[in-house]
Amino acid sequence: MRKAIVAGNWKMNGNRESITQLMEALVAELNGLDAVETLVCPPAVYLSQVKGLIGNASIALGAQNASQFESGAYTGENSPVMLKDLGCEYVILGHSERRAIFGETDQEIAEKFKAALENQLVPVLCVGETLEQREAGDTMVVVGSQLRAVLDACGVESFKQAVVAYEPVWAIGTGKTATPEQAQEVHEAVRAIVAEYSAEVASGLRILYGGSVNAVNAAELFANPDVDGGLVGGASLKPNDFIAICRAAAEA
Repeated sequence: MRKAIVAGNWKMNGNRESITQLMEALVAELNGLDAVETLVCPPAVYLSQVKGLIGNASIALGAQNASQFESGAYTGENSPVMLKDLGCEYVILGHSERRAIFGETDQEIAEKFKAALENQLVPVLCVGETLEQREAGDTMVVVGSQLRAVLDACGVESFKQAVVAYEPVWAIGTGKTATPEQAQEVHEAVRAIVAEYSAEVASGLRILYGGSVNAVNAAELFANPDVDGGLVGGASLKPNDFIAICRAAAEA
């Protein structure tokens, strides 16, 4: 039985005051919600603050990115060693914004994936297609290529300690959401690709949906057999919405 997980990606948002208010609400409502694993991923500069606010609550801490390098002359990078030292358990890798805006390649993402695992961080590997690629019928060509790059570089056994997030680029921050049927179709295909390497690993792999998940559509999305939770963007900054999404995952 795969345990659902809901991850909040705050992106480059928040300040000390707003983060304190958000975390106080989340700790009060989500601590002890054992049927779902909850995770928050603040900007790197606020990781220590959020770790302190989590305290002993059952909320995990994640980073939004990590370098493939552990230390050295890499100005501005976030070392996986340092992220682990700050108390991170997870790290988002290959987000569409990292791919599109910062030009991260499949090879670089595979290297980051490997470095994260070597430092006991759970990678949340993001895969997804643009609107043009979907309309051209290339969704699984794109998603499959992104996924296989990491499978081939790191080995399928590494996915025992990883999470995959399917995030259709056309649904991120746009208010558009893949239908439950569209989400299930791609999630099922992702699991099938991993099963080509190992049926056992594929069966246990948690695959999240990301793309304008909100309090209204969460339950319907999570009801799909291959959707194991969500990677939540804008709604993760609204405590009531994020709490509702986490509860929907717990009840799915």
